[in-house]
Amino acid sequence: MARKSKAEAEKTRGEILQAALDLFYEKGYSKTTFDEIAKRINLTKGAVYWHFRNKPDIVLALIKEAYTRVNRCIEENLPQEVGLQTMKAAFIRDAELIRDTPGYRKFLFFVLFQMEWSEPVFKEIGASLKEIAEFPLGHIKEALIFAKENGEIKAEADIEQTALCIMALWDGLLRSEISNRNSYDFPTLVKNSFDIMIKGLK
Repeated sequence: MARKSKAEAEKTRGEILQAALDLFYEKGYSKTTFDEIAKRINLTKGAVYWHFRNKPDIVLALIKEAYTRVNRCIEENLPQEVGLQTMKAAFIRDAELIRDTPGYRKFLFFVLFQMEWSEPVFKEIGASLKEIAEFPLGHIKEALIFAKENGEIKAEADIEQTALCIMALWDGLLRSEISNRNSYDFPTLVKNSFDIMIKGLK
C-alpha cells in the first residue's frame, strides 16, 4: 500500500472523527465500535487504529478540535480589550455559533447528554479535559481582575467564586438550550442573563 501524504492522512483523520461523532450521536458512546466507525467510511478497523488507540482518544480529539475551532471563531470577532463587556461578547458569540451550527449542536448534545463519563474514560483523558475546562475560567478571572482594578465591579468581589458562578450560569444556559428546554433566542437569553450577573457585581 502506498504511503499516504500528510494531507491525505489529515483528511482520513477528519473523516474518522466525523463518522465517530455521527455514530456516538446515533447510538451512544458505549454501543459504538471501531468496526462500525471504519465501515461508515469504508476503511478497515486497522486504519482507524492507525490514527487513534481507542475510543477515549477519539472523544478527546473531538473535544480538542471543536474547542479550537470555536475559540478561533470567537476570538476573530472580539475586540482586544480585556473586561466584562468583552467576556460577555465571547459568550454571546458562542451562543450564536450554537444556534447557527448544527454540527456544533450535535457535538454538544453528545458530550453533555450521551457520553458515558465513566471512571476509566476520565482516567484516560481527564487531565486533558481539565486543561481545556480551565482555559475559559482563566479568561473569566482575567476579565474580573481587570474590572475590579478599574472600578467596574465591587472592590470586595471574590474573583474565584464569581468566576465559578459565571461558569455555572453558562453551563446551565447551555444545557437548557441543547436539551431544547429553552424557548427564547439563545444569544439574546445569554446577553440578558450576563447583563443581570454583571449588574449584580457593580
